[in-house]
Amino acid sequence: MSYLIRPRAYAPLLDLKQTELGIKKVKEFFQQNLSSELRLRRVTAPLFVLQGTGLNDDLSGVERAVSFPIGDMGGARAEVVHSLAKWKRVTLADYHIAPGYGIYTDMNAIRADETLDNLHSLYVDQWDWERVITPEERNLDFLKDVVRHIYAAMRRTEYMVCEQYPQIEPFLAPDICFIHAEELRRLYPDKTPKERECLITRQHRSVFIIGIGGQLGDGRPHDLRAPDYDDYSTVNADGYRGLNGDLLVWHDILDCPIELSSMGIRVDAEALLRQLAASGKEERRALYFHRRLLEGSLPLSIGGGIGQSRLCMIYLRKAHIGEIQASIWPEEMRRECAAMNIPLI
Repeated sequence: MSYLIRPRAYAPLLDLKQTELGIKKVKEFFQQNLSSELRLRRVTAPLFVLQGTGLNDDLSGVERAVSFPIGDMGGARAEVVHSLAKWKRVTLADYHIAPGYGIYTDMNAIRADETLDNLHSLYVDQWDWERVITPEERNLDFLKDVVRHIYAAMRRTEYMVCEQYPQIEPFLAPDICFIHAEELRRLYPDKTPKERECLITRQHRSVFIIGIGGQLGDGRPHDLRAPDYDDYSTVNADGYRGLNGDLLVWHDILDCPIELSSMGIRVDAEALLRQLAASGKEERRALYFHRRLLEGSLPLSIGGGIGQSRLCMIYLRKAHIGEIQASIWPEEMRRECAAMNIPLI
């Protein structure tokens, strides 16, 4: 398979039974620490939402949502969620969550257009979280502080895993490196965004790249983002645009960075209008979610998603996400993985 990364002389450190137990330990321990660090309560989330409400996340804007007609609702269509970025903000309002507190949930999604490889699956499982903030907290320092809290939960989880499984050695850097996507572009002007991510994460091992989705100095974004959840256009204290970003960690087994979280301070009404106009999607203003945001009935918030299978994958030192979750893979990929001692579930 052209999309398969082939690690050299790979040998799983845990067998199938140990892996299943390790997945349980990682998920339970990390979500407890995440909840404590960010003061989040767990809520129940939908697997699908009504089409046409604006609640579903359209990711980069080209991915198709899996949809189906609802027999008992006159043919209205439901969409399997891509993520819960906008649903969570509505839930914060409906639950009357106070500033400084938030929610998290287990998000399960199907992404039919995903290119399948070691890190990407048709099935996506992540902790989606959202926290109410004040107008004064819509700034870069607050964003960095929240990222550090998440990273603290990651490091404690790493310690737990290494205590439980002595054959697994620590790999996370003591601190996380922050860099804006424009700074990264200037540092490596002749490289593609993915090549820049690889170079900076190999050097620092744990990196948070700020300003994902906004246009950079060369006229292109570092990566695509939907215009109606993360604020990637507000000028921050460093003089660059963006109050969002991606958290990446270096994975030695695959010799590449793994994006564990996409998160950020969410758009306020001003940023929403600006980003919808810039992306040519002003018609979304009429959708349910967007109307509520523009009329002021949704709180200011910060939020994101943290990949569950990917997190387990790096902690348990796996070469393929299919060693963590049950999904569908091309038969050729299954054969190649079996030949490389990569047991796909």
